[in-house]
Amino acid sequence: MNVNTKISFTQNTNSTLSEVNFNELDFGKYMSDHMLLAHYKNGAWQEPSIVPFGPIPMMPTILALHYGQSVFEGMKAFKMADGKISIFRIKKHFDRLQRTLARMCMPPLTFELFEESIKALVEVDKGWVPEKDGSSLYIRPLIYANEEKFGVKISEEYLMIIMTGPVPPFYPKPLRVKIEDRYGRAAIGGTGAAKCAGNYGGAFFATQLARENGFDQVLWTDLSEDLNIEESGTMNVFFLIDGKLITPPLSETILEGVTRDSIIIMAREMGITVEERKISAKEILAAHEAGILQEAFGAGTAAVTAPICAIGLKEKTIELPPYDSNSVCMKLQQLLTAMRKGTLPDKFGWNTVVA
Repeated sequence: MNVNTKISFTQNTNSTLSEVNFNELDFGKYMSDHMLLAHYKNGAWQEPSIVPFGPIPMMPTILALHYGQSVFEGMKAFKMADGKISIFRIKKHFDRLQRTLARMCMPPLTFELFEESIKALVEVDKGWVPEKDGSSLYIRPLIYANEEKFGVKISEEYLMIIMTGPVPPFYPKPLRVKIEDRYGRAAIGGTGAAKCAGNYGGAFFATQLARENGFDQVLWTDLSEDLNIEESGTMNVFFLIDGKLITPPLSETILEGVTRDSIIIMAREMGITVEERKISAKEILAAHEAGILQEAFGAGTAAVTAPICAIGLKEKTIELPPYDSNSVCMKLQQLLTAMRKGTLPDKFGWNTVVA
């Protein structure tokens, strides 16, 4: 294995790879043999190291545990048709992480550190990349404040951990979603556009209530009278209405999804009209009543595309037409998968081939 010479490497002598059934993966259950660590202190990022995956010692006083300076990214690596491995859109994920770090008053990374760290870790654990269609190696960069000081302040020390693990498709079946009209995910001026830990913890309650009522996820709204749609759970969201693909516009309350951007680019390449504009709950219900709401689906790194089969609002639930291989949602997923696997040309330069 050719690990970057600037990255120290300690071999895991107790590999668990042989214990994994790659035909029965569970999202987030299995972790690869190694992780990468990089410390920030004295005003600079230190040289990273790849070590066996395992517990991280920490003091109860580290600032992330008390004041929430904790951010992360989610990326994927794929086994290509020729046996090589590609990492999808590293630069786009890096740019989003940089914006998140800035919003949370955390130190920026260099692209070289980010890219080389991920490439080295994936190459070391390349045996963990699944071959089964729909499966992938999930890559989770996590950065948190680890200065040991019991006081409200911006931390001066941080730890970046990059870990990986094989995963199946996030949503194995079409979703039932509830339009949220009581609880909000984000507010103007808040951290909705940042991928920080607190955004997810704060969203659990509404999602829990939705599940108790037979739904899988929520469609977050701006809580205005019109209930303009923002995003869905862990994904951005799209609606196919009368042949046009509509998605809410980016704002400071919506996380800019890398898959969202990829879907928009590819849909336009297919000749589909894409509109990035406000879309309200009222418009969605009216489109269904008129028979022109053809599809709805989520798009995100974990899910890729996730068809939505039902949408609920208050006491009303509408059912969407069934999905098949001719659905726009599925065609986009198939094209994106083919590009990642190298069976279609990577005309946008999105794949970083590492092994």
